[in-house]
Amino acid sequence: MLLHRAVIPHLRQACRLKSAPSRLYIRACSTDDSLQPQCPSLAFSGDNSSTGGWKVMGTLLGLGAVLAYHDHRCRATQESPHVYTREEVRSHSSPETRIWVTLGCEVFDVTEFVDLHPGGPSKLMLAAGGPLEPFWALYAVHNQPHVREMLAQYKIGELSPEDKVTSTLKTSDPYIDDPVRHPALKVNSQRPFNAEPPPELLTENYITPNPIFFTRNHLPVPNLDPETYRLHVVGPPGGQSLCLSLDDLYKFPKHEITVTLQCAGNRRSEMTQFKEVRGLEWNIGAISTARWAGARLCDVLAKAGHQLCETEAHVCFEGLDSDPTGTAYGASIPLARAMDPEAEVLLAYEMNGQPLPRDHGFPVRVVVPGVVGARHVKWLGKVSVEPEESYSHWQRRDYKGFSPSVDWDTVDFDSAPSIQELPVQSAITEPKDGETVQSGEVTIKGYAWSGGGRAVVRVDVSLDGGLTWHVAELDGEEQRPRKAWAWRLWQLQAPVPAGRKELNIVCKAIDDSYNVQPDTVAPIWNLRGVLSNAWHRVHVHVAP
Repeated sequence: MLLHRAVIPHLRQACRLKSAPSRLYIRACSTDDSLQPQCPSLAFSGDNSSTGGWKVMGTLLGLGAVLAYHDHRCRATQESPHVYTREEVRSHSSPETRIWVTLGCEVFDVTEFVDLHPGGPSKLMLAAGGPLEPFWALYAVHNQPHVREMLAQYKIGELSPEDKVTSTLKTSDPYIDDPVRHPALKVNSQRPFNAEPPPELLTENYITPNPIFFTRNHLPVPNLDPETYRLHVVGPPGGQSLCLSLDDLYKFPKHEITVTLQCAGNRRSEMTQFKEVRGLEWNIGAISTARWAGARLCDVLAKAGHQLCETEAHVCFEGLDSDPTGTAYGASIPLARAMDPEAEVLLAYEMNGQPLPRDHGFPVRVVVPGVVGARHVKWLGKVSVEPEESYSHWQRRDYKGFSPSVDWDTVDFDSAPSIQELPVQSAITEPKDGETVQSGEVTIKGYAWSGGGRAVVRVDVSLDGGLTWHVAELDGEEQRPRKAWAWRLWQLQAPVPAGRKELNIVCKAIDDSYNVQPDTVAPIWNLRGVLSNAWHRVHVHVAP
C-alpha cells in the first residue's frame, strides 16, 4: 500500500524522464500541482506489446519509487531547512568552494547565476560569502518581486538562530546625504533617486525650473566641496594633462546655450503596456530644458593638446559618483563631436543662471546638445581621449536598442551601437489621459523635440485617433539650422465635434529631415524599453 501511494502519483512525471530528467527532479519537489507535466496514458495491445509494456511499467514503477523517495527528501527539507552558521557561509566565497550569499535569514548558493548576473560577475562577487543587504541598499532596483522569485530558486537553507539573533548588520545608508527634492516630482525610484515632473507642470514654462527638472541618477549623489574639486583632463602623448579647479574653468571663455535633455527611457511605460520591459517606469516627463553655461569642451581639450585625428577616437567621461568597488558612472562621445565648436559641447557649471544643483551634477557636468541624457555625465571627475568608447557598463551594456525579436536569452550588447542622437519625439501634456473636457472647444498642449540638432518643423494633432489631423502652433525659441538643441512647445485649440462623448487625441512630430514618429509601439518595442517615440495618445471624455 505504501509503495502504491508513493509510486502512482509520480507515474505521469516519469513519462518524461527520458526527455527532461533535470527538470523532472525539480518539479518532483514542487507542491504546486500546476507544475506537474501531463503525459498520455499507457495502453498496450497484443502479446509482444503487452510484454514490452509491462517492462516499461516495471521500469516506471522503479523510477517512481526513486522519485517518491526524492519527493520525501524534498518535503523533509521544506519542513526542516538546512541550517548554516555565518562562518560556514563565509567559507563559500569562490567558485572552488561555491558562492553563497544571504538575504535576511535565508542562505542561497548562487554559483550557477554569477556569470548570468546582468551587472556582471564582479558585482555579485562583492557579496560572496556574505549578506546581499549592503548592495541591495545601493542598488534598490534589486528589491522587486521578479528578482526575489529568481533568487528563491537558489535557496539552500537558513541561518542558525544564534546568528540571526547575534548578527547586527549595520549598513550605512549610502543615500542618507542625498539632497532634498521638490514634492511635485513623481518618483520612479528613491534609491537611486529618479523622478519626473507631472505633465501639467512640464510645459508651463519653456525653461524648466531647476527644482522640477527631471532627475536621473544611477548611484548616490556625491557631496563635493567646490574649493577642493578638481577636474582631471588626460593629455595626449607629448601633450600636458590638466588638473582644473573651478576657478580654472571660469578662466575659459564662458559659453551659454539652451539645451533639452531627454532620458533614453522616456515614455517607457507605454512599451510596458504592450509587453514587459526592464527599467524605470518613466511616463512622458523624463525630458526637460535648461539654459546651461560653462566652458566649451573643445577649448579645454585643445588646452591639453588634443586635436582631431584621422583614426576613430572617443572622449570618455568619468563621474565622481561610484559604487562600493569604486566603479564610477561613465560614458563617451565621439572625439569629432567633442572637438567641433559648432557642436557646443559644454563642461557646464551653471544651470538657469545658478550653480548646478547637486542632483544635476554640481559642481561640473557634461552637456552634449542633441544627444541622449546618458552621455551628459554629472559630477565630472575625469576626461580622456581613447581609441575606443568607454568601457563603462552604461556605455557597453545598456542604453542600446534592439529588434522586438530579441529577448534576454538572445541579446548581444556588442552587436548594437550605443545610443547617441535620439529620434524625433512629442507628447501631450494637457489634457491628461482619462480627464473630462468641456464640449465646444478643447485646448491641447505638449512638447516636441528631435536629436542631433534637427529642428521640429511641424506637430500634427488628431482628435479621432489619427483619422483626421490639425496642425498645432509651435512656441518657444526660434530653431537654428542644425543647432536646434531645445524643444518646441506646441498647442492647439480645436472644436469638439458635435455629439462626441469621447476624444482619442493623438500627436506626432516631424523634424527638418522629415523624420516622423511611428504610429504604434509594436515595431519599436525592445527589451530595455528605450527609444519609445510612437504617437502619443490620450483618451478623454467630453462633458454632456
